[in-house]
Amino acid sequence: MTTALDFHNPYRHGFARVAVAVPRLRVADPAFNAVETVRLYREAAAQGAVLVVFPELGLSASTCGDLFHQAALLDACEAALQTVVEASRELNAVAVVGLPLRVDHRLFNGAAAVAGGRVLAVFPKTYPPDDGGSRFSAADAAPAAEIELCGQRAPFGADLLVQARQLPLLTFHCEIGEDAEVAIPPSSLAALAGATVLVNLAASNATAGRSADRHRSAGGHSARCLAACLQSSATGESTTNLAWDGEALIHESGELLAASERFSDRSQMVLADVDLERLSNERMRRDSFGAAARHRGALQGWRTVVFDLREIPPAAGLLRTVERFPYVPSDAARRGERCREVLDIQAQALAQRIEAAGVGKLVIGVSGGLDSTLALLVCAKAADRLGIARSEILGFTMPGFATGERTLSQAHALMRAIGCTAHEIDIRPSCTQMLRDLGHPFADGVPRYDITFENVQAGERASHLFRLANHHGGIVVGTGDLSELALGWCTYGVGDHMSHYNVNAGVPKTLIRCLVRWAADKEDIGAEGRRVLRAIADTEVSPELVPATGSQTQPGQRSEDTIGPYELQDFHLYYTLRHGFRPAKVAYLAWQAWHDRSLGAWPDDGQGERNEYGLAEIKRHLGTFLYRFFKTSQFKRSCAPDGPQAIPGPSLSPRGGWRAPSDSQATVWMADLESIPAGLNEDGCR
Repeated sequence: MTTALDFHNPYRHGFARVAVAVPRLRVADPAFNAVETVRLYREAAAQGAVLVVFPELGLSASTCGDLFHQAALLDACEAALQTVVEASRELNAVAVVGLPLRVDHRLFNGAAAVAGGRVLAVFPKTYPPDDGGSRFSAADAAPAAEIELCGQRAPFGADLLVQARQLPLLTFHCEIGEDAEVAIPPSSLAALAGATVLVNLAASNATAGRSADRHRSAGGHSARCLAACLQSSATGESTTNLAWDGEALIHESGELLAASERFSDRSQMVLADVDLERLSNERMRRDSFGAAARHRGALQGWRTVVFDLREIPPAAGLLRTVERFPYVPSDAARRGERCREVLDIQAQALAQRIEAAGVGKLVIGVSGGLDSTLALLVCAKAADRLGIARSEILGFTMPGFATGERTLSQAHALMRAIGCTAHEIDIRPSCTQMLRDLGHPFADGVPRYDITFENVQAGERASHLFRLANHHGGIVVGTGDLSELALGWCTYGVGDHMSHYNVNAGVPKTLIRCLVRWAADKEDIGAEGRRVLRAIADTEVSPELVPATGSQTQPGQRSEDTIGPYELQDFHLYYTLRHGFRPAKVAYLAWQAWHDRSLGAWPDDGQGERNEYGLAEIKRHLGTFLYRFFKTSQFKRSCAPDGPQAIPGPSLSPRGGWRAPSDSQATVWMADLESIPAGLNEDGCR
């Protein structure tokens, strides 16, 4: 992180802007190709890119055939490279260009990295195809580790890494064309050696299905290597035998960030901001990545070329999509797949626990709110999976001093729709007795609604459920979710914190709301069931432990008034827990996602509110999240009940998902929070 940069500069937060350019080539016309290459190079640098990648043999075109043995063409290619080198003197970016190279009576298919008027490194193609003519020598035929090129000595070989001194996480390696298609590509070893950006200079002709193959290959390779993969293609090549679509791709850890138009009749370029810090953090937390590097011996034998940027570019905006709801895909097809899979994971896990425990009954508290609704749906699916009658699910709604008519009626309607055995237990008499035993003023009619008053009700519900499970020979199915556990928004021990098995332990609140809406449309629950599920999805989140004053149509207690909006806190949870980002970066990403409701896709299909948050508001709610997550809530997570992990990334289970001391401090996170500027206007400027 470079804190001296403007807060809204992506380079400050571990990003680097990269470009893949597709110049419209002329076959065997290096001077023309150099001009077009330099034009795109300048354009990319002007937009804040520090790395610009061009196609395989892009200064000559890759379809020259036997022309590659013509001295005039080879001379012209070196002159074209000199043109690019000269242009690089005034540009604050590295260009990687392809050209044929003569080295000690051998011909190589090469990729030259140039910047600051220097040829930084030259990468020969490791596995040139045997096309009958064997025009190009393989990298292992290189006669020397350095070559003379453009009047200077340059490192030569496939064992090179190039690193920016001012951006040490930007370390790239180049391979060419078919190098990426062998069993162990050179770039895989380069990634293990530290390369975060893997460049493939390709020409890549077009055939039916080729684009899908490129996406699968580059996406999978970037995921396995925990790297950004930049792949070029060519256009303007000879169509004597082949066609060319000029598709350029940028992937990061399995995700597509940018793709160019196919079959364009003009030069084009794609840019994206790759998250180098994310890649570094993922490699650090995955022991298998480091183990693979050791076992392959990938840490030895590499040469690193370090170059200087004149400055960190003042890049505007962030060239990547930041989803508002990282746990809920905005794409309808992916969202439906996510919902179906999460419900299946929860149901399978519960079914396994039922069989292992040897019980036939499930005991669950049903409030008429989101969490217990999802848990009851899971109970029904697990019972169906095991062939257990749904009447063996014992649902108990337990109205207290603040239970509203809406949630109580929703609880009964839901239990009818599910077909479980429904009961209502009024806990107010037993709560009053406990408050009287405690000497609490409420027992004498004084309206004191303190934490004791709240937790007596939460504890009474849990106590009833556990004793009911004893009485009926069942287990208590928990309803508390991942978001509540992260924020400590649960009553410790004998409260909503505890159960025999918690099916929602790995599901955040925003996904739960989505799951309930999805179940209303996709699950076989009848017309009344669909109606009540939609009503529950639209119900304001409240623990209903403090009676309402004034209007009786609204709850007297709103969870989000205390802990902040769940949609924002789930965003903070995702980037803090899964990626380990510092607070300033989390806030930067949150601002990108949430500062303008009119930008980007929403996953709600028009349902629900569409909120937006300024940076000051994000900072305030992030402060709440950080203090509760790191300072006050770990003791609750340290003894959380069993429950399945349902989404990618670490869970908060103390048995493997998240292990942290209960008495840690939040000091370093709160200090970083203070680096977030206040008082920005809508466009992010002071």
